[in-house]
Amino acid sequence: MTSSSVTVIRPRKLLSLDLKEIWAYRELFYIFAWRDIKVRYKQTILGVAWVVFQPVVSTFIFTILFGRLADIPSGNLPYSLFVMIGLIFWNFFSNSLNSASNSLVNNEHIIKKVYFPKIILPFSSILTGLVDLGVSLLLLMGYTLFIGYTPHFAFWLILPLAIIFTTFCAFGIGLFFCALNVKYRDVRYILPFFFQTLMFLTPVIYSLEIISGRNSVLMALNPMTSVIELNRHCFSGLCYINFNLALISILASTFYFVVGYWYFKRTEYLFADIV
Repeated sequence: MTSSSVTVIRPRKLLSLDLKEIWAYRELFYIFAWRDIKVRYKQTILGVAWVVFQPVVSTFIFTILFGRLADIPSGNLPYSLFVMIGLIFWNFFSNSLNSASNSLVNNEHIIKKVYFPKIILPFSSILTGLVDLGVSLLLLMGYTLFIGYTPHFAFWLILPLAIIFTTFCAFGIGLFFCALNVKYRDVRYILPFFFQTLMFLTPVIYSLEIISGRNSVLMALNPMTSVIELNRHCFSGLCYINFNLALISILASTFYFVVGYWYFKRTEYLFADIV
């Protein structure tokens, strides 16, 4: 007679994070993450080259249009380097958020068949973005050597914190959108337009210095504003931190995470039925 295990699903508090259960399914998390990475690079024609091609072409176009024709100021950084720093962190955020937002819908066949903590799907999908970010940072370092520019030491201290903070933001907002995407499939078609609009509300191609004080406070509600600006300052050696704007971004990102996690837990019990 064979024995079988039974998983009992009990209701939990909406904001409770069962780390013990997530840890118990860590091997499944690794499997999902490794699968996403292999699919990302094996089933594309360009593979890793696409990760390099996208920021290079975007940097070239933005440098011509906004750096030379529009003559947008870039402080003491070359405009091409200025915009590449912004693009690398923005691409990491938007790609991670997009992957997390579609993670449940893309794995509906698994969700319907077996129980596991669904929260590991959006989080594992973000790891692919971390791999892309690593390749992009190598590109950034190579470009700085090419133009003879040496980053300030403070950049290497801020970089890990910026990566963790961006991952935290993408994960929190991604939880909200992936839960919403299960119920309303139009979300996946709205997201590209949302990312395109949000990019121009993020100081990717321009500096926050050209924005008035009141508007800069509003822009700080976008967590990527402080991330991009701080890395640019540290990269240029200024190491200037606007603590007021940084605090606003931290509080805003925490709010986004709490709301995203709350909505995810509130609707999680419906995923297997409506996905």
